[in-house]
Amino acid sequence: MVRPGILLVDKPGGITSHDVVSRARRALGTRKIGHAGTLDPMATGLLVLGVEGATRLLTYIVGADKTYEATILLGVATDSDDADGVESARADAADVAAVTDEAIAAGISALTGDIQQVPSTVSAIKVAGRRAYDLARAGEEVELRARSVTVSRFHVREMRRGDDAIELDVVVDCTSGTYIRALARDLGRAVGIGGHLTALRRTRIGAFDVAAAASVDDIAEDALVAPATAAAVVMSVLAVGEEEARDLRHGKRIDGGGRLTGAVAAAIDPEGRLIGVVEKRGTQLKSVMNMPEEVAR
Repeated sequence: MVRPGILLVDKPGGITSHDVVSRARRALGTRKIGHAGTLDPMATGLLVLGVEGATRLLTYIVGADKTYEATILLGVATDSDDADGVESARADAADVAAVTDEAIAAGISALTGDIQQVPSTVSAIKVAGRRAYDLARAGEEVELRARSVTVSRFHVREMRRGDDAIELDVVVDCTSGTYIRALARDLGRAVGIGGHLTALRRTRIGAFDVAAAASVDDIAEDALVAPATAAAVVMSVLAVGEEEARDLRHGKRIDGGGRLTGAVAAAIDPEGRLIGVVEKRGTQLKSVMNMPEEVAR
């Protein structure tokens, strides 16, 4: 049996995130693999997978902030807000030429910080129990509510002006649930010529970086990050003694609420094994997620 762990994979373009999970299942010989957020087929970059008992850690990874590198094309809009969709509008060359650098900067500024964002219509968000993209493809009207997201960085690395379009290479730091496609769409609307996403690469999820990820062809057990190591990246660490570890495994509370500095912590036993995740309950600590006892360092 494959040992539990966290697997970082650099997804190539043209395949789905589920395709990557399927390859990982075959390569590692297990069905028990989950993910901490998907990427569209067009997108490349970091996927974080949990293997065996380490799938329990994904809860603490999925909501982490993320970094993306993207290319936005201003002057053309699509029905999906990205290059996989059908062109829905194209601006006149004169209108494109009239868009100033200052107007683009102002549009980006308005989309930075705490914003209300309406997700792309072609998204996996459920509306009355059905995926928005299924409704859209069936020709049904889809109205999605705006949601609060935070874009802490929206930086233009390079701008290229053509006769009938403007191309921007950008980097975005944002909270989980932010749609980069929607940023491209909204920037295009802000400058009055439409826009869509032509390339997207996720380079970071929390403290996990794509530089440490394996390619889909190199998925193997030795690429797994041990649960204790992965947990220490995601949250603070609390060292517990053998007796405390045993009590936590059995669902008992232990003394030491003052030892916890954050909301939760990874409880690590003297042998370096991840016991689980604990949180403060008054003056005591309680395990809110236990790892299987066989889980190693």
